[in-house]
Parts: sequence; structure tokens; C-alpha cells
Amino acid sequence: MTSELLSRERQDAIRAELRRTGRVLAGDLARAFKVSEDTIRRDLRDMAAAGLCERVYGGALALPAEQPFSVRTGISRGRKQALAKAAISCLKDGMTVFVDAGSTNLAIVQAIPSGLSLTLATNMPAIATAALEHASIEVITIGGRIDRHVGAAIGAQAERDLEMLRPDLCILGACGLDPGAGLTGLVYDDVAFKKAAAARAGSVLVACTSDKLEAVHPFAIASLSDRMTLTLEADAPDAIATRLRQSGANILRAERAGS
Repeated sequence: MTSELLSRERQDAIRAELRRTGRVLAGDLARAFKVSEDTIRRDLRDMAAAGLCERVYGGALALPAEQPFSVRTGISRGRKQALAKAAISCLKDGMTVFVDAGSTNLAIVQAIPSGLSLTLATNMPAIATAALEHASIEVITIGGRIDRHVGAAIGAQAERDLEMLRPDLCILGACGLDPGAGLTGLVYDDVAFKKAAAARAGSVLVACTSDKLEAVHPFAIASLSDRMTLTLEADAPDAIATRLRQSGANILRAERAGS
């Protein structure tokens, strides 16, 4: 009985942390609770089975309904900035680029060097606002109803607007990146929009924090292929990177966050 109570108390505390920050790491929790990482992983598995969190590589995420975009933007800011610094090497003068919704994609736009001339289309108001800081970027917004969780326009109107575009590059967001399942997502309408955006572009760029690696979600965005560039964190496991590369995708490695 005591063991069950302690486990329940830990899980209540973990859920509170998920509501506060949107994300937890097994190693951090093990140190905080002074238990083994195996114990924490069992807690997270039990919580995921009960529908209380989403298990990902190295930890867990809050469920979509509990993790608004404003929270996601503040999570792992340094890691996202490191990914952005690597990802912008794919941007070339004169490109037309579609930038999908996502906190890492927002970091990429914020990292674009001044003077780079682009036409940038996006369905996310926060990304459009960031792009407008650059005098040499022409900004096109995709319209429609703004989904509060996604932080962007999705649905029929957004997809109709998208039909006018043939971008050189689509900077795509994804909730999961797996060598077998490819890119997957959690919100059906958002995934439908992402799928259409990726299909219309000459090439696709995905910048992915390590907690999304080997995560597989209910809705398929795209299979991995040689038209994709995947930007991974410096400490992303080599074994996973090798399997991703075997899909034909090009792999970029970010520098260590804060370096």
C-alpha cells in the first residue's frame, strides 16, 4: 500500500509539472524524486496508459489540450535556437519558403540573417510577425480560423489558400519523427494541412528536438525520403540518426545548445 501511495504521489507531482511546463525528462525526475530512471519510466508508462500524458523519447509531454502554444514556445528555448542556427543553412537568396506552425519553426524565422531575400508564406501569425522584422522578406499569410492549440490557421480555407503556392522549401513541423513511421502528428486537421503543404514543396526541412525522436502519433504527415532534410540536436542518438539517414533523408546536426 505504501509503495502504491508513493507512486501515486509521484505521478500527481509529475502531472503538475507537465501542466506547468508542458514537458518532463526522466533523468530530471529521477534526480528530483531520488529514484531510478527505470522507476520514473514505469510511472510515465502507467500515466500514458491512463491517458494522463504522452510518452516520448527520454520523458513525456503534456497532452495537447493541456499544452497551449504559448507554453510550447518557452520549452527548451536554447535547444530550439541551436536547431534554428543549423536549419537556416538550407535557406538561399530568392527562395519561396512555406513555414509551417511550430515553436521550433518560429525560432528558425527569428534566426534568419538580415539581408537574406525571401518570399515567406505561413499559416501562423507569430511567424508572420517575426518575418516582418526583416525588410528583405516578403510575407504571405495563409488565412482561415486560428486554432488556439496549434496557434495557426488550419482547415478548409487554409488549404484553399495553400493551393496558390509552389514553394521551393517547406519548413514542416511534426510531433513525432520515426525511421519507420516517418512524420506524424496529433491533431487531424493540422496534419491534413501539413500533408498538403509538404506535397506542394520542392523539398522539405524538419527541425526536431530529441524528445520527438521515435515518437509515433495517430496521424501520418509524410514518409521519409531523399527530398527531406532532418535537423537533429547535437546529442541525438547516433543509432537513430543512422536509421533516419538510411531512409534517404539528409541529416544536419545542430551545435550543442548554448555553445
